[in-house]
Amino acid sequence: MPTDTTQPELLATLRTRKRELGMTFETLSDRSGVSVSTLKRMLSPTATDASMSDTLAVAQSLGVTLSPRMTSTEEFREEQAYAKARKLVRMVQGTSALEGQGVDEQHLKRMIERTVRDLLNGPNRTLWAT
Repeated sequence: MPTDTTQPELLATLRTRKRELGMTFETLSDRSGVSVSTLKRMLSPTATDASMSDTLAVAQSLGVTLSPRMTSTEEFREEQAYAKARKLVRMVQGTSALEGQGVDEQHLKRMIERTVRDLLNGPNRTLWAT
């Protein structure tokens, strides 16, 4: 069962799998080498992260195969550019709205697209700087 998810989704998958298998925390602890208290914390419905080693051990013990997914360089750069562009445009929109000069949704989309193009065509340090 290959999994390509974020950490909280992966933990939810492991929690569901444990329940489907009817495995107790004690049994899973014996099989994975992860303490019962750690298992209860990492498989709780509110868990958002766990160590990689614990996650791998639990996944293997539950028969869950984890497979890394690497996006293409261009796709990753574009994702970064869109995230940064949205952040920058929201800051500008927030300031403009405070001054009573907010822009409509269509104009915001054009601003984001233009900013993405600028980020992708500009220096890498601008794209990756926080």
